[in-house]
Amino acid sequence: MALRSFASLLTRFLPLLVLALLLSIAAVTGVQAQDAPPACDAKTLEACTPSSGDTAWMMTSVALVLLMTIPGLGLFYGGMVRKKNVGDTVMTSFAITCLITVLWAMINYSLAFRSGNAFIGGLDRAFLQGIVSDIAKGVGNPNPLAPTIPETVYLCFQMTFAIITPALIAGAFAERMKFSAMLWFVGLWATLVYAPVAHWVWGPDGILNSGNDAAWVKVLDYAGGTVVHINSGVAGLVCAIMLGKRRDMSPPHNMVLTFIGAALLWVGWFGFNAGSAVTAGLQAGMAMTVTQLAAAMAGLTWMFVEWVHRGKPTVIGICSGAVAGLVAITPASGFVGPAGALAIGAAGGFACYVGAVWLKHAFGYDDALDAFGVHGVGGIVGAILTGVFAISEYGGTSGLIEGNAMQVLNQIEGVAIVVVYDVVVCFILLKVIDMVIGLRVDPEIERDGLDLALHGETVQ
Repeated sequence: MALRSFASLLTRFLPLLVLALLLSIAAVTGVQAQDAPPACDAKTLEACTPSSGDTAWMMTSVALVLLMTIPGLGLFYGGMVRKKNVGDTVMTSFAITCLITVLWAMINYSLAFRSGNAFIGGLDRAFLQGIVSDIAKGVGNPNPLAPTIPETVYLCFQMTFAIITPALIAGAFAERMKFSAMLWFVGLWATLVYAPVAHWVWGPDGILNSGNDAAWVKVLDYAGGTVVHINSGVAGLVCAIMLGKRRDMSPPHNMVLTFIGAALLWVGWFGFNAGSAVTAGLQAGMAMTVTQLAAAMAGLTWMFVEWVHRGKPTVIGICSGAVAGLVAITPASGFVGPAGALAIGAAGGFACYVGAVWLKHAFGYDDALDAFGVHGVGGIVGAILTGVFAISEYGGTSGLIEGNAMQVLNQIEGVAIVVVYDVVVCFILLKVIDMVIGLRVDPEIERDGLDLALHGETVQ
């Protein structure tokens, strides 16, 4: 009887209990929804919630681009030097990674990507002060240049660009520059050249930023053709000229290392170009697609040109060609479509072959690992052709093929401004360092190898 009475009572009041429970849940949910911070976007930059999808993609991109320098570039360059200098070559990439990371946190991120004036950013993020986030609430204050992700993720992404750029320069002076001189040059160059140029092109009030209404020249540079590749390639050329030729130039010692390095660079470049969308959207997808197409086309172009010119296709050649295509498509990756990517890849592969094989011999400078021949020449070709093949439906700006010839002139002006500034500052820095501590190792060290003399280690 008691059990039957309890069941009857439960049946009678169960609907009321369920209704009360649903009302309670709705009330709690409503309070939580009311208290939850809004999503971060271009209009909401304070006390907001970053996009988890964009954040996940950008954290992946950080890892991919860092992979390009360590181990990618270290192995790519390490395979092309003589065995007695492999240790110094990979040490250079690793040491630059450490040095630039510290300088980026101290001052260079703030100078490059915070508001200041048309030439340089402010100091409000020096030593990363003011990086606001409330992890418990999932709230952050993003950089306006990347409104949907935490500023910590954005500064790390841009840090990986700042790392690989001076590391690329090392290809020009490989096997003959003092390690101490390299550290001084790279540290000063990163602050006095890379940070200002990055601000000019990408900073919110930069003189070359296409999104800045007050810019002197509206230059299209999606992922670093001007900031990274022309900048590093031209600096490498100045270094090569001022240091002079190596006393002994031998063939690359290990093409397999170069192959592995090139493969890592290719994979990492998806983070480099597609990550520059700073969001996991349609433009990132197109940037990834055109990156793959340009690299493949350039690799084939270099291979066939070398085959005709020298009679044999080489591993070093096709790897260098693929990198040349990646360089050339970098400024265009967010502005062109597949057809433009194939054209830019073919042009980049051919031009960089000429730069690496003919140009340095014609003018007599020793660009040891073709830093200028690939990155300088490829960056210039890619930057100019961005103005030719830009399509408004992909990146919002028309190029020459859509009737906007002025964009080509803008690209040429931007290239010229960066080249002149880079040459002047590099020349001054190298002259001062040479007078104080010297740039080049002694002839005996160069003969015996930098690994043992500078680092006390050898590769077995």
